[in-house]
Amino acid sequence: MIRSVLVAAAIALAACTPAQEAKEEVAPVANNNGGVAAPTPNDVTVHITAEQNGQIVNVAVDQRFAIELVGVPTAGYVWAPAQVPAFVTRAGETSGNTTEAQSQPGFVGGNHWEVTMFAATAAGSGDIIMEQRRPWEDASAAPNQTFRVTIVAQ
Repeated sequence: MIRSVLVAAAIALAACTPAQEAKEEVAPVANNNGGVAAPTPNDVTVHITAEQNGQIVNVAVDQRFAIELVGVPTAGYVWAPAQVPAFVTRAGETSGNTTEAQSQPGFVGGNHWEVTMFAATAAGSGDIIMEQRRPWEDASAAPNQTFRVTIVAQ
């Protein structure tokens, strides 16, 4: 019995080793996050990142801007707007890998980019609050993470 368990463990370990080596050989595309840049469309000129949490960001009226956050959608945690000022509308969303390794066969889980685009339809100032939570869980529970940025549109 113990011999069977040891043989099965050795086979399982041998099966995992090539996939791990393949992940280590892949060099990520360089950016400020050490991985793949956020998959934000080219027509978006203002990129708001996690480092800007709590800050003020100026945008022009009718300008598309994006909030680029890293989430864990494979665990069910997704970013979504919890508060958006009346002069701002949603203008799309996209997501993608944060590292090149995530494109390799057999890679599962991990963090992913979650990019939400907005546009200012009028001049104004107000907060956008993004919350990371599992959508199926109790909405009254505190979010896993919160991101807030003050948008000033002129």
